[in-house]
Amino acid sequence: MKKIFTLLLATALTGLPALLHAAPARADDKEEDRLQNAGKVAKEIMDIPDDIPQDLLDKADCVVVFPSVLKAAFIVGASYGRGAMTCRSGDDFRGPWGAPTMMALEGGSFGLQIGGEATDFVLLVMNQRGADAILTSKVKLGGDASAAAGPVGRTAQASTDVTMRAEILTYSRARGLFAGISLEGSTLRPDNDANERIYGKKISAKEIALHNAVPVPASAHLLISTLNQRSPKNRSK
Repeated sequence: MKKIFTLLLATALTGLPALLHAAPARADDKEEDRLQNAGKVAKEIMDIPDDIPQDLLDKADCVVVFPSVLKAAFIVGASYGRGAMTCRSGDDFRGPWGAPTMMALEGGSFGLQIGGEATDFVLLVMNQRGADAILTSKVKLGGDASAAAGPVGRTAQASTDVTMRAEILTYSRARGLFAGISLEGSTLRPDNDANERIYGKKISAKEIALHNAVPVPASAHLLISTLNQRSPKNRSK
């Protein structure tokens, strides 16, 4: 009996390192799934010309995509989402879209009704001040960074006062319906733990997004290639 117990214990201990080594891989897979889903959402939305106006996309310095943000509400709303942000490369945001930094979206009622649903969010960051704020620390939309519901459709006027003043334009897609939506009151921040899992080292969101410090992960190729195809040049300057 003692020999059997010793044999079982030795077998378990032999397999323990493999189990411990497998845990980070599963975490990496989760982040890679988020990047792949962000790419699918971006492609689906940008394949429809009546969604995000092309001239606004061409003037955006960065794009943030949150696939399937989970939200629920009963009088008071709440939300929780994880996604990715990519910026045009170069000091003046004139280069191709660069490696994504993982992002978190939290709080805010989002005009919810009783019940719950999953919603995709797309945010256009329209200037360097907005990009710097988001990449440096947690920001409150409508407070630390000005935000507005983005106009929709190929004929939408991108020169309205609201659009020109806003640092971030926000959109949502739920149940197949796409629209501009106010995200004021919600918070946006870099997901540094997820970045470490994706890139295999501690690295700031600003280094990833603005300084070309890492290559684009394979799981983000659809997201980056879609943006490079749909909006290869920054036409804001």
